[in-house]
Amino acid sequence: MKTLLKNATIVDPSSAFHLQEVDVLIADGKIAQIGPSLSADGTCTVVELTNLHLSPGWFDSSVSLGEPGYEERETIANGLQLAAKSGFTAIALQPNSTPVLDNQSQIQFVQNKAKGFATTLHPIGAFTKESAGKDMAELFDMKNAGAIAFGDYSKNIDNANILKIGMQYLHDFNGLLLLFCQDNNLKGQGIANEGIQATRLGLKGIPNLAEEIQVARALFLAEYCDGKIHLPTISTAKSVQLIQEAKAKGIRVSCSVSVHHLVLNDSCLTNFDSRYKVSPPLRAEADRLALIEGVLNGSIDCITTDHNPIDIEHKNLEFDLAKDGTIGLESAFGALQTVLPLDVILDKLTAGKKIFGIAASAIEVGATAELTLFNPAVDWVFEAPHILSKSKNAALLGHKMKGVAYGIYNQGILQLA
Repeated sequence: MKTLLKNATIVDPSSAFHLQEVDVLIADGKIAQIGPSLSADGTCTVVELTNLHLSPGWFDSSVSLGEPGYEERETIANGLQLAAKSGFTAIALQPNSTPVLDNQSQIQFVQNKAKGFATTLHPIGAFTKESAGKDMAELFDMKNAGAIAFGDYSKNIDNANILKIGMQYLHDFNGLLLLFCQDNNLKGQGIANEGIQATRLGLKGIPNLAEEIQVARALFLAEYCDGKIHLPTISTAKSVQLIQEAKAKGIRVSCSVSVHHLVLNDSCLTNFDSRYKVSPPLRAEADRLALIEGVLNGSIDCITTDHNPIDIEHKNLEFDLAKDGTIGLESAFGALQTVLPLDVILDKLTAGKKIFGIAASAIEVGATAELTLFNPAVDWVFEAPHILSKSKNAALLGHKMKGVAYGIYNQGILQLA
């Protein structure tokens, strides 16, 4: 099976063809030829797209899909298809299903459901049983079954001792621990960023300190245990500073930021639109700008969509009753190009592979073809027809976008939007 990608601009600093417009011939899942004016035989699928660009495949380090248990929110099959059409060749699946992915059989279940799709699914195992924060789950068994990291999605671990023991245990097999940082006592009943907007609307606030004190604790524990940790979806300027200082000390820490925290701030909360209820909450403009600076200076390692589909029965409610979360795969690339340069975006959408122990792809002859196809020069507005998820809880709905993903080539499959 052959596929010929015509007149494609390669965007890959590690490739000898970086920023060159060439043809790319793929045969049996591998890049067979790269060069100008390549010819195709009758068995070849020819792809010609306006202003086609190619980069190594994008990776999203935090994706929630409903299945098993919440299929009304999203299924694995539809989730992988929309990830592919959004430009992602690989995703890390969060364990927040029901049952929670906290044992070997659950890891194997989602992997089996993901077979045959262009986008590769890499499961994250829960750190504690049922993500209840009390007893460690079967970490080594899940690692052997294919889990790439461990963490309790969007849940802070109150018990510092279980974190210490977990880091020491994971150290033996170089396991990666994901730590969502939000102090439950400081958060209290808060549902929005502690600031002017929350006060105006009469919403209880979540202070920046709720995140920062837990970031500091995580860094102290990682230093003590020589643990390897990843802090997902950080949201404050102080968190960026703390992580930057920890890296300078040699602490093994990485972190991510969500697309919506880079694009939006809490000024969106002019009313009680629950699309903007996310965890952590949208912060002040000063924090948003600090997050962008953290991406630019390397303090923040990677960008995630933190895609979290929520069904209408749990999202279209009063603000305080609605569940946290927004979908983000479909709008990720277009939204990021409104705040960051293209080269930085592509770097931060692929850097997570190294953090999570996933082999990186390269655009060179003989390499396995794992490619994202996109056009960086289209201006458009993200509207309801663009939503591919079963759930419609999109915080970026109605926002201007720049650039579109055409799809991907991965695992021997061409998947176009």
